[in-house]
Amino acid sequence: MSAPGQEEVKEMTMDAPMERRVGETRHGAAEETADVVIVGAGIVGTALACLLGEEGVEVALVDARETLLDPETVGRGQPGMRVSALTPVSQTLLEGLGAWEWMAARRISPYRFMQVWDAEGSGEVSFSAEQAGVARLGHIVENDVTQAALERGLDALASVKLVLGARVTGLGESADGGRCVQLADGRRLAAPLVVAADGARSPLRELAGIGVNAHETGHMAVVTTVQVERPHGDVARQAFLPTGPLAFLPLRLDGERHHCSIVWSTSPEEAERLLGLSTEALGDELAMAFGHRLGEVTVVDRAVAFPLVQRHAQRYVLPGLALVGDAAHSIHPLAGQGANLGLMDAAVLAEELLAARRRGVALGDERWLSRYARRRRGDNAGMLALMDGFRLLFGTRHPALTLARNLGLGAVDRLTPLKRLIMQQAIGHRGRLPASCR
Repeated sequence: MSAPGQEEVKEMTMDAPMERRVGETRHGAAEETADVVIVGAGIVGTALACLLGEEGVEVALVDARETLLDPETVGRGQPGMRVSALTPVSQTLLEGLGAWEWMAARRISPYRFMQVWDAEGSGEVSFSAEQAGVARLGHIVENDVTQAALERGLDALASVKLVLGARVTGLGESADGGRCVQLADGRRLAAPLVVAADGARSPLRELAGIGVNAHETGHMAVVTTVQVERPHGDVARQAFLPTGPLAFLPLRLDGERHHCSIVWSTSPEEAERLLGLSTEALGDELAMAFGHRLGEVTVVDRAVAFPLVQRHAQRYVLPGLALVGDAAHSIHPLAGQGANLGLMDAAVLAEELLAARRRGVALGDERWLSRYARRRRGDNAGMLALMDGFRLLFGTRHPALTLARNLGLGAVDRLTPLKRLIMQQAIGHRGRLPASCR
């Protein structure tokens, strides 16, 4: 239920990096050194840099972007199309980093209810924050709002150095046996640990020779923003159509409840057809596909489409190297868990690295890094499998399976303990949470 590709890093063609110094790092004759080099300054990479920087870890945060987001324009005017459904657990993490207060002052859209139904049958299930024992099930937040809030936090961190406009071209061994990242302009950044946070098509992961298990979903995600006739009532809605799931995610603009972010996962052919429609015709299609539950639908932004590929790295760690976020796993946007899984990666890795530092263990020690891999791989793999199972189950038109899934949705809706278990999973209360998320 979130727009895909939230951690993709656009590769820049310029070779000369521009530095914005937030503190200083140590310098050697041939290599600039830090305790940790993070490649990719998206939401997950920046969150990790903040978690480590708050504890005085020297971090070099490297990104191909030339500039940071402008905090004066983010969260103003037309909402961005790339959004995430942030869980209460992710909110706790962002509150601890001092980001959430600024996000709330800009634009966040809480949702207290969820409705999921089968458009080809009568099966439907509803969830509420009250049933889950929380004030809200989560918030729909523009990715740029989360990103800008985290970037603002870098200003106060003297031990974090941000290197922008820097394209990574190589990964090797440093002079002292650690890892070394080669930049296109010839500079070298060395550290005991290098972290790949550079997106689903991670160049750093490829340079490290780590393979991925990739699964083509056969779907594209059509994304846009709409205005609806009836107020959404802080309800996140998702309909399973024969061509794929369609989500209407509630947005609050200036306090009103008549806008939604749309994520329609469908076949490439259908996506191409939808993108070719006029805004009026696309609004009509959306209203019809959604059973007119929110009345007339008016498209207020352009529509774009992204291919949906589910990936899982075969390894999360090597000596002196760790993968986080989309570089480790990319998931179908069915349940909006992509950003939440990545933030949890950052929180767990930071917790393990800080524990290693307290015990005098090298930050790049593979045996210690494996603690991070063990804590995160199972949870991520489980969510990947669950989303793929949902996609396959609701993608079939076999009459027996259609009947079974409708009966199953009805049973879940009636069984309060089962609903509560599912909701606990959805709000992020899975396994042993790191201290920063509790």
